[in-house]
Amino acid sequence: MNAEPAPARGKHPDHPFRVAEIASKLEDWINKLGEVWVEGQIVDLTRRGTMRVAFATLRDPEVNSSLALTIPVTLLDSLATPLEVGSRVIVHAKTTFWTTRGSLQLSVRAIKAVGLGALLAQIEALRAKLAAQGLFDPERKKPLPFIPRVVGLVTGRDSDAKKDVVTNAQRRWPGVVFEIREVAVQGTRSAAEVTAALKELDALDEVDVIVIARGGGGVEDLLPFSSEDLLLAVAEAKTPVVSAIGHEADCPLLDLVADVRASTPTDAGKRVVPDLETEMNVLVNARVRLTGAVKRRLAREQDRLDHLRTRPALARPHRIITEREADISADRLAARRAFAAAIDRAKAGVAGLAATVRALSPQATLDRGFAVVTSKNGRIIKSPGDAKAGAPLGIRLAKGTLTATVTAPGKG
Repeated sequence: MNAEPAPARGKHPDHPFRVAEIASKLEDWINKLGEVWVEGQIVDLTRRGTMRVAFATLRDPEVNSSLALTIPVTLLDSLATPLEVGSRVIVHAKTTFWTTRGSLQLSVRAIKAVGLGALLAQIEALRAKLAAQGLFDPERKKPLPFIPRVVGLVTGRDSDAKKDVVTNAQRRWPGVVFEIREVAVQGTRSAAEVTAALKELDALDEVDVIVIARGGGGVEDLLPFSSEDLLLAVAEAKTPVVSAIGHEADCPLLDLVADVRASTPTDAGKRVVPDLETEMNVLVNARVRLTGAVKRRLAREQDRLDHLRTRPALARPHRIITEREADISADRLAARRAFAAAIDRAKAGVAGLAATVRALSPQATLDRGFAVVTSKNGRIIKSPGDAKAGAPLGIRLAKGTLTATVTAPGKG
């Protein structure tokens, strides 16, 4: 009688596989799959200290099936858009089965964003390009005017954003004037219409500031406000531009290029004009401070005047005149006395000189009885020999003169 053949391994409880054997077979089968492209959603992402790989879970949201991923940290850091939980991606990975713990994972070689992730990657690439061109630099931002003559507003047709901007601006400054351009703020035509409206308002000299406003929305809804053409037009505008797109968390690239970013359209209405009540309070307070400063200055000057008036020179101002008058009178008397004494001394001197002159004068000699004999030509006769017989002579006496004739020459 022939014996029955032994059952195949793993097909009968008497001939089971060992765990290591089945794990090895699974490893062989999975390795044959090789590298594959897999699409899914990241639902878990963990980076651990200095480890060279990060761990993530890729889930199929339609059937709630998941696979474990290992991703090199260098690959994560090289992505244009950071990988986050919830991102839709396509990964290029090699399937790996760990025989020691019986688990399957995908070792990621490359990651591509899809859907929203692709849009975010495009926006991030444009962000880097514009940043390199300096369009985000604070130095190129233009300041807003204190009180604009006209506020330009680019917004959706009959939108809540328009109402928020206008209402809040008029509440703060009732006299504000708007030049409004209503355009499509969503869809394929949006970027072109917003850009055209911006350029039109920028060409108006009376428009001092331009607000671009839109309500909130998803990334796809706000994509037109990250259009490169629009961003370049904002950068080239001579008029300051305020970006008021979406809510606080929304941040299209327009927020970075615009001169001022408002968190909401309501905030934009508050930023473009001052608050009349606040400014009036500032003026009142300034007037009070100025009045107080003037009063304090006047009080200080009055105190100085009062202090000066207590000084003797100002308390009795005629005193200095009286003192000077007495000094002048004394000086005048001294001068007169000195002058009289000088005249007396001069008179005495003149008298002495006159006496001396008179004593030495020929007239004094004549007064003593002497006479002066002169020849006809007036030459003084000093000796008898100087006159010839018959020569006329003139004799000058103390009083008057005589004439004579030499009768005989004298001896001498």
